[in-house]
Amino acid sequence: MESEGKIVFTEEQEDLVVKSWSVMKKNSADLDSPIPAEQNPKLKPHAMSVFVMCCESAVQLRKTGKVTVRETTLKRLGANHSKYGVVDEHFEVAKYALLETIKEAVPEMWSPEMKAAWGQAYDHLVAAIKTEMKPSQ
Repeated sequence: MESEGKIVFTEEQEDLVVKSWSVMKKNSADLDSPIPAEQNPKLKPHAMSVFVMCCESAVQLRKTGKVTVRETTLKRLGANHSKYGVVDEHFEVAKYALLETIKEAVPEMWSPEMKAAWGQAYDHLVAAIKTEMKPSQ
């Protein structure tokens, strides 16, 4: 939701993201992937980064109406995602995986409102990353 160019992210939305993440991170070692870690050792650290950055984005959206990732971090994320050939479809698959993981990790907390809050935080984080992605030469 937007109001006068700023994103409106409610306190309730922030709470849904922050509280569910605080529950999930306690059990993060138990969050499984269908891909064995030995096949992709970078998968779990990347997933944890996505969770942390989405949670931070939710807090930032609530406080400032925008995602305020440090410029150097954003440039690095944009460059890395470009270098690895990440396209829109990859971001959509990651969003689906993120939401499904949350749904499985905290089923007693899961709701359409939680799905929307995490989805909005993710979408705005991705938009910020995409602004720093340069087309391959």
